[in-house]
Amino acid sequence: MKDHDKDALLLIDIQNDYFPGGKMELAGAETAARQAAKLLQCWRDRLLPVVHVAHESVRPGGGFFLPGTAGQKIHPMVSPRPEEPVITKNFPNSFLKTPLLETLRAQGVHRLVIVGMMTHMCVDATVRAAKDLGFHCTLVHDATATRDLAFAGNTTPAAQVQTAFIAALSAVCDGVFAAEEIACEGATPPVRPAP
Repeated sequence: MKDHDKDALLLIDIQNDYFPGGKMELAGAETAARQAAKLLQCWRDRLLPVVHVAHESVRPGGGFFLPGTAGQKIHPMVSPRPEEPVITKNFPNSFLKTPLLETLRAQGVHRLVIVGMMTHMCVDATVRAAKDLGFHCTLVHDATATRDLAFAGNTTPAAQVQTAFIAALSAVCDGVFAAEEIACEGATPPVRPAP
């Protein structure tokens, strides 16, 4: 694989507050984190770029990911190694007012394999921003998680939220795959022709 064709694994907000006992528990957080951890090990084994993103709430009245709390820390299943960059963000879009773009460019990355939380918020915002910035994006659907959403007295279960957002992102991404479909040997996602 050419140096300029490296696939970076981007792990978005896999933080303690999203897990059981956290302040914003998601449906399926543990399952998604296990899948993300498998891919993380693949990338580490192949010495490919890994970038972690962690949200830090700075807005008044924020209820989770508060600075300095245990809930704001990245979950132990995907703990960063010292050499792996950790980008701190304050907005859903991981590129907004962060050094993420510069970090990826410095590593010669043009393709992203994206995992993380929440599917309907930070994953969605980051995937769309990455595409706007010219990155090829692969989304790993079973390494993402979300929660029930309510509006106008109606509640949409997390499974339906997940399906709707993955379906919408499948029209934006270069590919949407399960973790087991990603080729660990070269950590290069398969390519599907556009529909």
